[in-house]
Amino acid sequence: MTYNCDITKEGETMYVVRFPDMPNVMTFGFSRSHALEMAKEALEGVLEVDLDHALKIPEPKYKGGQSIEVSPKIAFAVELRKARATRSQREVAEASGMTYQQYQRLENPKKTNPTLETLYRLQKVFNRKFLAI
Repeated sequence: MTYNCDITKEGETMYVVRFPDMPNVMTFGFSRSHALEMAKEALEGVLEVDLDHALKIPEPKYKGGQSIEVSPKIAFAVELRKARATRSQREVAEASGMTYQQYQRLENPKKTNPTLETLYRLQKVFNRKFLAI
């Protein structure tokens, strides 16, 4: 999962980063590389908070600027949330043969660490592949 950002130099030593697909994410750095590091951190922080609060995650559509790849754990949690759509976590847990708590951890990027067996079960429940598995 990749979001693209725009980097603009402002002043002598400041690079400002904005994500057109995520208007609530903006950061800066004192060099281009520092700005990119800060961009990844800011983007992932906002995605984690949005997941925690069950907010809608915007699709990455903007193709210009510089691409920032999201960590696999965050990307998996986002994809799982999208696949679940209007079903409850409890419904998906039962359909995949796991406990509610086990499934809850999968949608939490700080705790997710699915096994291949878990991915296989989820692929059957959602009739789709996750992260090219």
